[in-house]
Amino acid sequence: MTIVMIVLFFALLMLSVPVGYSLIISAMAAILYQGTIPLVLVVVKLFQPSQSFPLLAIPFFILAGSLMMSGKLGEQLVKFAARLVGRFHGGIGQVSVVGSTIFGGVSGSAVAEASALGSMLIPWQKREGYPPAFAAAVTASSAVIAGLIPPSIPLILFSTVSNVSIAALFTAAVLPGLMLAAGMLLVCYLSGRLRNFPRLIEQEDRRHIGKVLLTALPALLMPVFIVVLLRAGIATPTEVSVIAVAYALVVSAVIYRDLTLQGIYFSLLTTIITTGIVMLVIIASSLVGHVLITERVPTLVAIWALETLQEPWLILLMMSAIMLTVGMFLDLPAAILLLGPIFVAIGRMIGLDLVQLGVVVCVNLSIGLFTPPVGTTLFIGAAIARVSIGSVIKELWPFYLVGLTVLLLMMYVPALTIY
Repeated sequence: MTIVMIVLFFALLMLSVPVGYSLIISAMAAILYQGTIPLVLVVVKLFQPSQSFPLLAIPFFILAGSLMMSGKLGEQLVKFAARLVGRFHGGIGQVSVVGSTIFGGVSGSAVAEASALGSMLIPWQKREGYPPAFAAAVTASSAVIAGLIPPSIPLILFSTVSNVSIAALFTAAVLPGLMLAAGMLLVCYLSGRLRNFPRLIEQEDRRHIGKVLLTALPALLMPVFIVVLLRAGIATPTEVSVIAVAYALVVSAVIYRDLTLQGIYFSLLTTIITTGIVMLVIIASSLVGHVLITERVPTLVAIWALETLQEPWLILLMMSAIMLTVGMFLDLPAAILLLGPIFVAIGRMIGLDLVQLGVVVCVNLSIGLFTPPVGTTLFIGAAIARVSIGSVIKELWPFYLVGLTVLLLMMYVPALTIY
């Protein structure tokens, strides 16, 4: 039954059928092929995930990010990033990395970040004389930092499949996100210096950075606000997401004074569409998970890994290789929901801390977002820059090295994630 489902799933993907529909069709085909599972149970399995209380955090965090990114906030954050790093070698590229790190604390979505920042910063880099492919590469790679900086949608999804505390995952993922940012800043600096990219040399940057910081502070404080509320036990993740929406409304209406009915309408529309896509994948993955559990696939894979590889470090390396491969073909949410139950079972058997596993999974699958052939942020960056995918890939190799280095550190230095 599982083999039928896997073969049909990849066949549908090759036919360009959306991931959510491919998952549902392949799982239904496998169930009908076996013929022992009542169809009433199938309907229940499709409906059940939508009733999860923690998943309510996803639409509210998306709405909070959309509200704050739809007004003057984006402009203020870009100004702050430009004054912070713009004067260094590769400065405008570094603005993209710093902007992505800050936006990650607002949107929680790599795709939203690549679209919002890319539309602003890629044309700017091109006007200043940066190669379009390099501008697209910086945007595509740095956007994935949003998957690690709270409020991270991928971490919320991993929490639902592993029952690990969202607060613990949010806290553990901050350092890896900052490490990715530091590595990408170094790549931009070295590229700018070696290839003589233009620099933003403005004396007013140093004198006015305090003023710009004060203006951008409400947005900068949002991820800190979220983590503090969660770690202090003041509110649950779902309650924090609702508070984040209220915070975004107050900041937009009172501080930036750019909140309009039209802006609220478009933010709600964006939230509905994005949530619908995510929930379709979630309910479809639940059906696939039911098929896998029925045939004891997670347990059998875990036993095979223990008997064949034996050493925990080898098992972790195998898991990472599988995730890197799957991440090249599946988007991050679908990959987490499909691989999460299997790897959680393996992690428990080898004594791996599930918080560390969650961070490793998110870092690993985030690399897939800017890796061909199905790299979402890669396609967004190339489309905005109007260059070929191949030319962007040539500029991405140092960013891949940064991502893989951080991944290996997360895998084999547990203190970086479970501090």
